[in-house]
Amino acid sequence: MHFVTLFTHHRIMSKFINPFTDVGFKRIFGQEVNKSLLMEFLNSLLEGEQHIDDISLLDKEQLPQLSNDRGLIYDVFCKTSDGKRIIVEMQNRSQENFKERALLYLSKAIVEQSVRGKEGKKYEISAVYGVFFMNFHEAAFDKKFRTDVVLSDRDTNKIFSNKLRMTFLQLPEFSKEPEDCESYFDKWIYVLKHMDILDRLPWKAQYEAFKKLASICDFAKLSDNERKQYEESERILNDNIAIANRALAEGKAEGRAEGRAEGRAEGRAEGMAEGLAKGRTAEKRDIALRLKQNGMETTLIASITGLSVDEIDVL
Repeated sequence: MHFVTLFTHHRIMSKFINPFTDVGFKRIFGQEVNKSLLMEFLNSLLEGEQHIDDISLLDKEQLPQLSNDRGLIYDVFCKTSDGKRIIVEMQNRSQENFKERALLYLSKAIVEQSVRGKEGKKYEISAVYGVFFMNFHEAAFDKKFRTDVVLSDRDTNKIFSNKLRMTFLQLPEFSKEPEDCESYFDKWIYVLKHMDILDRLPWKAQYEAFKKLASICDFAKLSDNERKQYEESERILNDNIAIANRALAEGKAEGRAEGRAEGRAEGRAEGMAEGLAKGRTAEKRDIALRLKQNGMETTLIASITGLSVDEIDVL
């Protein structure tokens, strides 16, 4: 378990809203009017693999509701023009069985849209993709930024089925500076990770998407109502992060205390066992000495007491 790493800063320093808040994330990726941004990001993530021509946002009620922790987890559900379902999720702290939760989340989205064929023998389903922004280090993952999971043959690596795919993005593992960001995808990640501490968005003149991103995320351009909603979402996120971190700290403190108590108990037990062992050894030597003084053969004494011949010879 790890403390949450949250890329958020004091409002006076921030020209742009924090994309890791509920309002910020939905404003960028969850609005029909701004769906071009979501499509641009997904195409950068899937570059060289496939290209999405169009998307439509779906009602999230179709998604399985596996968590009530909405202050720390929020998502967007969309469908591509060729029928693929894509869930894009922002998660701000780890959960127990993190991998299993993600797998169940996507699997249920597959099951919910499965349709039996006319003859009752064929099942037609559309692929479900999951893109998980992880604003923390997850102990169950390797220490790298991007992890792509597909269904493939273990020996040949040939894709077995293209109906399920997951991409996990551990944001704390992304350490590139602007000059190191060569791909469009890297630039997207850099902008999202650092947006709320930037005075201006880099590459805005180069990419229309970043120009639009700068406009919709400019804190000064929010209406009074939007500003209140955003500040409330920022407060909720910070409160939940504080609660989560406090719970982790208390859990670790309790674990350390239990460990010390167990250590003391174990130490006492080991001390008693060691004392008893020493006492039994001393008793054996006393018996061996008396038997030796009475003229008994050394090998026979060793058989009776369990001491070695060498131990008996020095008595």
